[in-house]
Amino acid sequence: MTRPIRFSIQASLVTDPGELRELAVRAEDLGYSTISMADHIADGQLAPMVALMAAADATTTLRIMTLVLGNDYRHPALVAKEAASLDLLSNGRLELGLGAGWMTADYEQLGLTCDRPGLRIERLGEAVDVVDRLLRGETVDHAGPHYRVDGLAGFPLPHQRPRPPLLVAGGGRRILTLAGQRADIVGLNPGLGAGVIDHRAGPSATPDATDQKLAWIREAAGPRFDDIELQTRIHMAAIADDREAMAEAIAPTMGISPVDALASPHALVGSVAQCVETVHEWRERWGITYIGLSADAVEDFAPVVAAVS
Repeated sequence: MTRPIRFSIQASLVTDPGELRELAVRAEDLGYSTISMADHIADGQLAPMVALMAAADATTTLRIMTLVLGNDYRHPALVAKEAASLDLLSNGRLELGLGAGWMTADYEQLGLTCDRPGLRIERLGEAVDVVDRLLRGETVDHAGPHYRVDGLAGFPLPHQRPRPPLLVAGGGRRILTLAGQRADIVGLNPGLGAGVIDHRAGPSATPDATDQKLAWIREAAGPRFDDIELQTRIHMAAIADDREAMAEAIAPTMGISPVDALASPHALVGSVAQCVETVHEWRERWGITYIGLSADAVEDFAPVVAAVS
């Protein structure tokens, strides 16, 4: 069975209440599946859970997604309670994205230690266990190296059963192994070990690097791999007649060649027809069917959404 392609709009930098609601309504009208919010302290953005509830209230079918919550910023029991409440109040439209945390500025401004990636991912894995059980309505007793929960019953119960879809995203082997083992949706990211998005992330966004990521996910997932939805976040999106010229101009900032930039699953550039062809190629080669765009692309890419949906 071929999985359908769907698109989301990332609204993290939208802070005006009216603009956020208008964006959500417009995205729903244009056929986008989901509106998403990131989770950064240092970016001057709205709190994601609250903002997503406003987007859900303004719409009827548009799904809402955290892309993604920084695990180190909240206790997993609190995440589970807020996620269940949000899913219940939105009539079952939540997709819960969790990540290990990566932006150095967030940790600095929160006064938190940004531990080595392996430790952050270990903590995320433990948090996923707690969140998963609470969202399923279990009464949880948990005493791990990072979190403790004593006899806490999952409440409220989410609208979706057994729980809302869980997304785990990342760009390295450890995080993608965790995602392959536990997530319903696996988000493919460039490597962000530098703590910022710059040219150092580019080499981990090439087609060859993506092949390697898919091999890690497949190995970790085993028989459940075919049930996983694969998602990518687009960092270079443009409807343009001369895609080669645009790639020549932008590729140096990504730290990769123009050829690799155009073939990367994190860049979607070209005419409407070329972009439609590209996302179909991604599905054929990698199984990627969930495409995340920025809010400023909502109108330009509407013809692509319409042609693919």
